[in-house]
Amino acid sequence: MAERKLHDARYVIAKRRGNGELRREVWVDERGWVTRYNVAYINHNIYQRDNGRVIGYDNAHGYHHRHYFGNVEAVGFVSFEDIEDQFARDWTALRHTP
Repeated sequence: MAERKLHDARYVIAKRRGNGELRREVWVDERGWVTRYNVAYINHNIYQRDNGRVIGYDNAHGYHHRHYFGNVEAVGFVSFEDIEDQFARDWTALRHTP
């Protein structure tokens, strides 16, 4: 089955709002089901390793996992929407950390 990239978005965050960028990539199969994904908050001012990825979720390397300041841990997969919700909670919590 052929897959196609459905979303490829990069949102730059202004310095006054925390700096960095949000990245979202989603691939789907012919039925529209998500086959691959990558969502990340990138900020080289906060974290320089892992290409600046502070928080991210993806399913590269054959499993669903979360990146958090360079640490990688497997995550349970229910749906892509659930992954996006987990990412949003992480991103929001980090944003509000002094």
